[in-house]
Amino acid sequence: MLRSLEWVAQATEGSLVLTPNERMEEPEQSVDLSLVVTDSREVSVGSTYVARIGENSDGHDFARSAVERGASLLIVERELPEIPVAQIVVDEATFALGRLAKAHLADLRRSADIKVIGITGSAGKTTTKDLLGRVLSGFGPSVWPKLSFNNEVGCPMTILQANEATRYLVLEMGASARGELRYLTNIAPLDIGVVLMVGRAHLGGFGGVQGLAEAKAELVEGILPSGTAVLNLDDDRVVPMSSVAPGHICWFSAKGIARADVRAENIEFDEAGRASFDVSTDSFTSRLQLGLVGRHQVSNALAAISAAHVLELGLDRVTSLISGLEAGSPHRMDVRALDIPLEGQNCSVRLIDDSYNANPDSMKAAFQTARQLAGNGRLFMVLGEMLELGSDSDEIHREVGEAALSVSPAGLVLIGPAKAYVPDATPGVLVMRAEDSDQAADLLRRRLRSGDTILVKGSNGSRSWKVADELVQMNEFSSKAEMA
Repeated sequence: MLRSLEWVAQATEGSLVLTPNERMEEPEQSVDLSLVVTDSREVSVGSTYVARIGENSDGHDFARSAVERGASLLIVERELPEIPVAQIVVDEATFALGRLAKAHLADLRRSADIKVIGITGSAGKTTTKDLLGRVLSGFGPSVWPKLSFNNEVGCPMTILQANEATRYLVLEMGASARGELRYLTNIAPLDIGVVLMVGRAHLGGFGGVQGLAEAKAELVEGILPSGTAVLNLDDDRVVPMSSVAPGHICWFSAKGIARADVRAENIEFDEAGRASFDVSTDSFTSRLQLGLVGRHQVSNALAAISAAHVLELGLDRVTSLISGLEAGSPHRMDVRALDIPLEGQNCSVRLIDDSYNANPDSMKAAFQTARQLAGNGRLFMVLGEMLELGSDSDEIHREVGEAALSVSPAGLVLIGPAKAYVPDATPGVLVMRAEDSDQAADLLRRRLRSGDTILVKGSNGSRSWKVADELVQMNEFSSKAEMA
């Protein structure tokens, strides 16, 4: 969506600095907000480059590269007179990005019919926003985040993709400390706020589970008075959030609790671990077959269906659209069959790639799903560290290690600092320790044989996902070799 330079300067509370030639053309100048970027490598012709200062780098150092790639406007914290392009000088670039998104959305609300849905929870946010975004796109122009754009940068960037035609804006909202969800909902007040569950992710920034629950409640507080909170009736830490909901509440329950507005009943699983169940309200029932793997996906799907229900969209069509959908973002319970060339022949295995993030709850759910898919076959699990757990990290890792052993894996490959999961001498289980993901992949390859199932799981920062990527690349190499 096009905005004038003056509009952007006013929205960001910055000072516009133009070159002499630009001052002559000022009335005609505008920028496309959908082309706002914070990474100079993502610049295209006409982009606005926001020069953020992070812990390890200063975006101003890459401003010239951004202009060479085609940026027509810089948002900077200090003027760069040596770079001849329009600049808006702001006090702090990340906050300016948030103010820009807030002004843009407020203007869209005045001129267009747009509904804003925010989703939070310790696990399942990305899967749920992917499901909901893809469903809503069947009813009207919709915008939802790519990957896990859910923080003070990713959320505003998603908002800026919306324009006058956008009917539904789905926002994934994450937090690693108190106040962060309040900041995001101040930028984007919500018509619908969805809380999936409160687990034990990022505990280090909240001082414990109770602090985490209070922080997640900030999303509910950020719902407009006319809006609706979509809450998980199965989670005892989510239920109390109803007390701070400013308007209506829609409850969902994967356990089939009768008083839930939207509930799952008669859940069954196929041989691939995909659930089918009845989606029920007081006036509607329809059978749904998920394309997603794992019991926990029932709750994620219900959350998406509940949000659509609040929007008064036909549940017949909603369940039809959601039926069969698979993961929309990489490294999230992605199950695939691979042929890996080992010792001159292909080794056929099943890969369960759930390596984008990890917390105790999602780890335990992944273990159960992996054992279900492995059946009586051999199961190997490649585990990276769970990050941001605070002072209880070692204890929580040991707890999760016990859960890993409970599903009887043939082997565990533990990457880097992930040492607290299990002791070296674990009867009946081969415990392998790798310094990094490359060594982990090598240790795994040496022990695989056809019929094995492999789970790769860990926080993104543990880089466990590199093991999954290498296995997939080996499969692709094998396929190309066969075609040749």
